[in-house]
Amino acid sequence: MTEKQAARKPAKKPASPKKRASRLTKAEIRTMFEAFQRVMPEPKGELEYVNAYTLLVAVVLSAQATDVGVNKATRGLFAEADTPEKMLALGLDRVKEHIKTIGLFNSKAKNVIALSRILIDEHGGAVPQDRDSLEKLPGVGRKTANVVLNIFFGQPTIAVDTHLFRVSNRTGLAPGKTPLAVELALEKVIPAEFLLHAHHWLILHGRYTCKARKPLCPTCAVREVCKFKEKTVEPA
Repeated sequence: MTEKQAARKPAKKPASPKKRASRLTKAEIRTMFEAFQRVMPEPKGELEYVNAYTLLVAVVLSAQATDVGVNKATRGLFAEADTPEKMLALGLDRVKEHIKTIGLFNSKAKNVIALSRILIDEHGGAVPQDRDSLEKLPGVGRKTANVVLNIFFGQPTIAVDTHLFRVSNRTGLAPGKTPLAVELALEKVIPAEFLLHAHHWLILHGRYTCKARKPLCPTCAVREVCKFKEKTVEPA
C-alpha cells in the first residue's frame, strides 16, 4: 500500500467503551446488600395471603393500588373464597362487592374470575410455578408473575415496581429506562446470595426511606455507596 492509498483509507473508529450495568463497583454493591441484610435479615412482602392462589389474586388487585387498601378488601374476600373453585362459586358480583374500594375494581374482578377458571381448566386448580404460564393468565404481567414466584415459590426473581425502579436509577445500582431493563441489570450485578431477598429489600427501601419526593438520606443505611447527587441533609 502506497502512502497516498494509506492517506485515503479512513481511520478506524475507536471502540466505544462497554456500557456498565451499574454505576457502583462490585465492592459497593456488596456493601449495599450487606447493609440491607443487617437492617432486614428476613424481609417480607406486605400483602396478606393464605396460599399461592390468594397471593396471586392479591397481587393482581394491587396494580395501581396500595397494599394497605388491598389487604382491607381481601380479608373478607379470602374468608369466603381462598381457592379458584370457591371464587367461581362466589361469582362476579360478590367479588366486585368485596373489592369495590380498590381502583379499577370492575376489570380486576373480571380478571380474578377469568384467571380462576383458567387455573381450574388448565392447571388443576393450582398456581403454575413458571413465568410463561403465569403471564398467560388475565391481569398477570411480568411484575405480578415475578412477585408470586419470589414470595411463594422462593425463586430469585425481581419484580420492578415504581419504588424499585426509582431506587435502582437514583442510587446508580442498575440504571435503566424501562422496568425490564432495570430487572435484567439487577440480575446481572447483584451477588447470587442476595438475589432471593433483593426484590423486597429494594422495594421496602424505596417505600420507606428512598422516597420519591424527599428521600431520607440522613438515616439511609446505604447512603455511603449511593450515587444520588442531591442527597437530603438534616435540618439545621
